[in-house]
Amino acid sequence: MVKVQLPDGSMVEHSPGVTAADVIRGICPRVAREAVAAKVNGRVVDLSTRLAEEPAEFRALTLEDAEGLKVARHSCAHVMAEAICTLWPETKLVYGPPVENGFYYDIDLDHNLTPADFEKIEAKMTEIVKEDRPFGRYELPRQQALVKLRAEGNRYKLDNAERADGETISFYVNGEAGSNGFEDLCRGPHVPSTARIGAFKVMQVAGAYYRGDAREKMLQRVYGTTWPNKKALQTHLARLEEAKKRDHRKLGQELGLFTIDPLVGSGLVLWKPRGAVVRHTLETFLREALLQAGYQPVYTPHIGKLELYRVSGHFPYYKESQYPPLFESDRARQLNDLWELAWAGGDDPADSAELELFNRLAEEYEDVRRAGYPAEGSLEQRLARIRLWLAQEDGYLLKPMNCPHHIMIYGSEARSYRDLPVRLAEFGAVYRHEQSGEVSGLVRVRGFTQDDAHIFCTPQQLPDEIGACVELSQFVLRALGLNEYRVRIGLRDVGGKYIGSHEAWARAEAAVTAAVKASGVQYTSEAGEATFYGPKIDFVVKDCLGREWQLGTVQVDYNLPERFDLKYVGDDNREHRPIMVHRTLFGSMERFFGILIEHFAGAFPLWLSPVQATICTVSDKSAAYARETHRFCAEAGLRTELDDGSDRIGAKIRRATLMKVPYILVVGEQEAANQTVNVRTREGQQLGNCTVPEFLAACASEIAERGARAPGEARQASSQRSGEDG
Repeated sequence: MVKVQLPDGSMVEHSPGVTAADVIRGICPRVAREAVAAKVNGRVVDLSTRLAEEPAEFRALTLEDAEGLKVARHSCAHVMAEAICTLWPETKLVYGPPVENGFYYDIDLDHNLTPADFEKIEAKMTEIVKEDRPFGRYELPRQQALVKLRAEGNRYKLDNAERADGETISFYVNGEAGSNGFEDLCRGPHVPSTARIGAFKVMQVAGAYYRGDAREKMLQRVYGTTWPNKKALQTHLARLEEAKKRDHRKLGQELGLFTIDPLVGSGLVLWKPRGAVVRHTLETFLREALLQAGYQPVYTPHIGKLELYRVSGHFPYYKESQYPPLFESDRARQLNDLWELAWAGGDDPADSAELELFNRLAEEYEDVRRAGYPAEGSLEQRLARIRLWLAQEDGYLLKPMNCPHHIMIYGSEARSYRDLPVRLAEFGAVYRHEQSGEVSGLVRVRGFTQDDAHIFCTPQQLPDEIGACVELSQFVLRALGLNEYRVRIGLRDVGGKYIGSHEAWARAEAAVTAAVKASGVQYTSEAGEATFYGPKIDFVVKDCLGREWQLGTVQVDYNLPERFDLKYVGDDNREHRPIMVHRTLFGSMERFFGILIEHFAGAFPLWLSPVQATICTVSDKSAAYARETHRFCAEAGLRTELDDGSDRIGAKIRRATLMKVPYILVVGEQEAANQTVNVRTREGQQLGNCTVPEFLAACASEIAERGARAPGEARQASSQRSGEDG
């Protein structure tokens, strides 16, 4: 018998050969009608999948489940691909995965699809859905599948199959067995039939190179979306329309916050005065909280020697996303090429490009020829020899990360356990060479500023330090009104590129998980989300449109202290290795600012607004009092503007409203005579007349309500730790 454990913990038994659909029918007929897939022992499968005899954890998935909806989106991509191939038979399909909020399919088609074609595609998709054709899976031995694909002549599908793992290759057919239904190379899983894909819409088309290679032919990437029903689809489309209104690129220009000029460079942000005020306010707010929490400010340069990043591992692990190094000489460039070839080649350099390059260098440079090359030596020996040559002249790199610089500050002086924890903080500029097609407004840029901090602590201090970082992250999100968020623990996955020992990773992952559990926040653990040097805690924030953004992060690192040979002297008078914690709260100032613009639709809360009040005169007769009011507010620290021009008062109010100024103070003859101001909000609410001191007091109270006080628990814990360690 096949034993199946249901989500409520109960066990049911079925005969061998039972399918996932059979199990669901035995649980509940209603769920059986709604199910689109199943999750068996943590793996999402087709409903036609037969269960093995060993005990299975089992859950039915419907379109209301995120994993079930993902399956439907994958299936809808197939339906859209069939519709396109029916309308344009010359189409060559590439691949079509589900993505956040929808799916896409890359196609090779000479006819350039436009929005005018979307209606025809959707009509054909509707026909396919009405036919309610089943999704059927079959598998072929690997070589037989490759022969089949070569005969079909689609080089993209053949390439996909050659890259696939396993001894069998799977295909899916939309139609009854033996029919001429639409067929596609695919791993699956899929919904039971075409009628189960939900409510759909073709959204847009864009260009995309095959596998991101600009040397390849430009493909067309057709995007679509799928939702459980028409109501959910309409809600999503309404959100997209609202998102267009809130687009930070559009609002950034309208509100004079920032600009990106092609002459300066794509992805390089120019902060205009109003945007700079918001950024300065955010930095001041965070800097004060960090100082109270025991952080020490530092500044580091924008570039560093390439050797710094070789030691840290950022070069070459992140080479593809870094700007090319600037070398002191052609010799240094060639030696770096030799280092890269050795690093990539591993322990055996025989008959390799590595030795060929060394021989060319030996012919040109006497010191290289005289020293020779340990061709028979280990990789470490060869890399060490190259580094000796590079020590004379090397390359420089625009810094992709701040952490190596902070490590050097820690290592610049002897440390005792009494000095720890050392918490270094910097608003540090970093640079990433993003592909031009991936750059987008403020949320994907090439130069950005991180609110970066690195903590060096003892193993005993680590739980408290992680906990304080989690608390500080929560405090920042509360102060900004970002109250909907989830915590994600990023762990290693199998086969990923990571540095450090298994033991160090196990300790780091255990420490991160224990600290999050102790904080009491809800969390998920996700394999493959770790950095190359350690596990991390991410704060994934949901904005007012329901979109999720990964912002603050806390990362535990046993590896970089080892690579840089960091030390402290313990209470046993012996040297020990500190543990390093990487921590950001905003992530990057640019991306965080873009998210805030869209979250608030440009209408920042009072404490963040670049202009907090605009004083508008009714006529010249009240201009002198308006100027006095403006001066009084400025001296009190309120950011105000004076509009005393010749325009009518209605135009002035409209101008301030469009600029989303929180308060508009109207000053006429009566207000001047009574020494008051007439207050209205950017939403049009009339608050009536009050004195200027009363208005300022109300503003001060509103600003204080943002919760911008350092978290008491973290501050108290910080002082306790300092006292214990001292």
